[in-house]
Amino acid sequence: MCTLILAWRAFADAPVVVAANRDEAVDRPSTPPRVRDWERPALAPLDERAGGTWMGVTDTRLFVGVTNRRAEGVSGERSRGLLVRDALGAESATAARDRVRAELDAREYDGFNLVLADADDAYRLSWDGTLTAERLDPGVHVVVNTGYAPPERAPAVRDALPAAGRDADDWLEGVKTVLRDHDVGACVHHEDRGFGTRSSSLVRISDGGDVRFDYADGPPCRTEYAPVGDRNGHI
Repeated sequence: MCTLILAWRAFADAPVVVAANRDEAVDRPSTPPRVRDWERPALAPLDERAGGTWMGVTDTRLFVGVTNRRAEGVSGERSRGLLVRDALGAESATAARDRVRAELDAREYDGFNLVLADADDAYRLSWDGTLTAERLDPGVHVVVNTGYAPPERAPAVRDALPAAGRDADDWLEGVKTVLRDHDVGACVHHEDRGFGTRSSSLVRISDGGDVRFDYADGPPCRTEYAPVGDRNGHI
């Protein structure tokens, strides 16, 4: 993904709320989210080329999502999407953080920003050959494709977001406008380079554990969101 917005403990009714656009080569095949029979059951899309994913939610209500990061001198021997899939096998955000640390000691990956969140903890892990792990405070956090996206994208997206004082559903409705916006750079079209925004996701994990996952299987500026998975949150 290239733009990931996490509202962690910003709403009384939903501790984990995510809005994200995935920017990718137009010829890279993928399938929409469904429940995957992985190490832990996870509601996630699939990168058909490498077998990993860019985001997902597990049966323990752990969210994991990744954006790319430019990192000189780092050569990935394994897809970052498989690292996301590994992290989704953990019980909690903290356990996922520890699992990623151990994996980075064993193998090389291209640069990334990894967001891990559950009801209790949230982290941003940044890898450019050195791992930086940041525990996030409650609030709204914007993570972009570091080193690829223009440096002004993150603050532009942040400034365009609606205030988080309303309930999570109302806030997500407002965030759709940002994800569809070309001026702030959240929705991109580079057809001449075979690259652009391929899909968009809205994820809400309620305080009671219900999961809502709405997915636009195409650029959100011209593709409607539709619910995927079980609307009662069964994974």
